[in-house]
Amino acid sequence: MTYHWTSENRMELRPHRSLPMTGFAVVILTFFVFVTIPVVALVGTVLLWGLLPFALGAVAALWWGLRRSYRDGNILEVLERDGHDLVLTRTDPDGTVQDWRCNLHWVRVEIHDRTGPVPHYVTLTGNGRTVEIGAFLSEEERPALYADLQRFLTSHR
Repeated sequence: MTYHWTSENRMELRPHRSLPMTGFAVVILTFFVFVTIPVVALVGTVLLWGLLPFALGAVAALWWGLRRSYRDGNILEVLERDGHDLVLTRTDPDGTVQDWRCNLHWVRVEIHDRTGPVPHYVTLTGNGRTVEIGAFLSEEERPALYADLQRFLTSHR
């Protein structure tokens, strides 16, 4: 699961990382080796200078794309009980922090099976606002998150 309870009153949610940093290095190195095979065959010819910029550009584009994916995945959502309130804090990849606070008694958790932007879209409603939680989770994890939130709210009211 990409979400877990760090204590009885605090849950952290993060996007799943399917490619660890060691895998990142292996992918870049493997791609570089396969791209250099045709380049090595052209060493000593004029064609080398025509192919080399494209080969290096492809490696650079893969590097940039993977790094961008890592940076975009730096999302952290923290749901915690603070006295009689439930607080959801979201930190985006650019460092922007958004928070939502509502009295625990008035919070409603809802799952939108087909009407949300993703299947099994989970929202929290209260204090005049509806906020999403865990939209980056997999389709199988969102119903489990909904059930966990239902249990949490039932036990803490």
